[in-house]
Amino acid sequence: MSDDTTPTRRVLWTAGDAAAATGGRTAQGWAATGVTIDSRKVAPGDLFVAIQGPNFDGHAFVGSALAAGAAAALVSHVPDGLPADAPLLRVEGDTLDAMAALGAAARARCTDARMVGVTGSVGKTGTKETLRHVLSAQGPTYATEGSLNNHWGVPLSLARLPADSRYGVFELGMNHAGELGPLSRQVRPDVAVVTTIEAAHLEFFASVDAIADAKAEIFEGLNPNGVAVLNRDNPQYGRLAAAARAHGLTHVWGFGGHDDSEARLLDVSLHATCSAVTALIRGERIQYCLSLPGKHWVMNSLAVLLAAKALGADVATAARSLSTLQPVKGRGTRKRIHLAQGAFTLIDESYNASPAAMLATLEVLGKLDPGAGGRRIAVLGDMRELGERADALHAALAEPLHAAHVDAVYACGPHMRALFDRLPAAMRGAWTETSVELAPIVTAAAKGGDVVMVKGSLGSRTGLIVEALAALESRADTRRTDTASTPTTTTTTAQPQAANGQRG
Repeated sequence: MSDDTTPTRRVLWTAGDAAAATGGRTAQGWAATGVTIDSRKVAPGDLFVAIQGPNFDGHAFVGSALAAGAAAALVSHVPDGLPADAPLLRVEGDTLDAMAALGAAARARCTDARMVGVTGSVGKTGTKETLRHVLSAQGPTYATEGSLNNHWGVPLSLARLPADSRYGVFELGMNHAGELGPLSRQVRPDVAVVTTIEAAHLEFFASVDAIADAKAEIFEGLNPNGVAVLNRDNPQYGRLAAAARAHGLTHVWGFGGHDDSEARLLDVSLHATCSAVTALIRGERIQYCLSLPGKHWVMNSLAVLLAAKALGADVATAARSLSTLQPVKGRGTRKRIHLAQGAFTLIDESYNASPAAMLATLEVLGKLDPGAGGRRIAVLGDMRELGERADALHAALAEPLHAAHVDAVYACGPHMRALFDRLPAAMRGAWTETSVELAPIVTAAAKGGDVVMVKGSLGSRTGLIVEALAALESRADTRRTDTASTPTTTTTTAQPQAANGQRG
């Protein structure tokens, strides 16, 4: 009997269906169980789409993709060096357009599925993953992998949408005006969630109002009978609600503590590892345990329950699912790192950062008690795309760090220098230009009992510091193994020999 427990992937695209969707030509009777644009991540059975990117042309990697087990490759021309019988789907024009056509066909065949699009300045991925979690308990659910939320990621995600999906959850992102509308029109969501509007991407926008206007583009693709789910407590609520109604939407639902919220927070008890929440969801009183800590997660959970209601899912069942929610890598995962002298807690928030996200994370850090002799340590990388206000917004973190009772701050990046210089001397751990330089300093400083939180924008590469801290446990294991395997000789003079450094 085989012990292979790898799940069998179902056919996503037959050669005929893919050719019909793209207007392409193929002579092979292949069938694909997945779609990818990265030859390094090809899984057996994938359709590899050769995208012409700014730095690389995917056509150069068709051969390696097929060698890795790709069922076929979508191309605009036949790359050199391929055998005559290579399984290719050849299209006229841009392969990105062809992939978008695949996505459009996948969306069109899901006639009974309910779709939700998620955007916002912060909390997009966490909210998307929470929706995936609660909806999966109620029917076949597909959601965007990772943060594939741009002009490549959204059509790729749609092309991966299984035909039998009951729910689809798509993250939609932007950092310039005019980007979100086309993505929303591709997804055609029944529900649009805007988590919040904050000072993010200020490098590309003149004001927070302008950011709200760009996020409001999500309404362009929303089903006319769909629901806009908005943060009722956010100062931009009125602007977003007006934009929704300007697009002909009559169902605008708010979430938050405001009395007029359709998902209203009645009571919350915040703890170091979870939250106890009581809320009123469209008139239904719900009490639930949220397994992730922080007020920001409470707000996200209200948006999720309201979106679930709008999608026709059972709200009480969705609320119960929140007790088993797990954090996403780089967004709050915790790990105990064991050293020879004890263990410390590592909190990985390295995937992204903005002023609002920093404040939320520091609030959570402040509720965590270090072990005996331990410290609260914040390891911070630059927040990107903040424009002319970058230094001031970084320096403004000094007070929240103090309020969270952080003992030491280690920072990297040119903008974090503005914060570091503002800190009292007792809080200054170290500052370096890059995360590569900071990593060995932080690993040398970490000790048993500490709580170490690492956060920064993806471009600041603070994930390298997380990896270096996690590797300390492997080194400790190696040292323990080496010590345990060192041969010893027991004699009546063992203690004196050890004392003077000799061994008999």
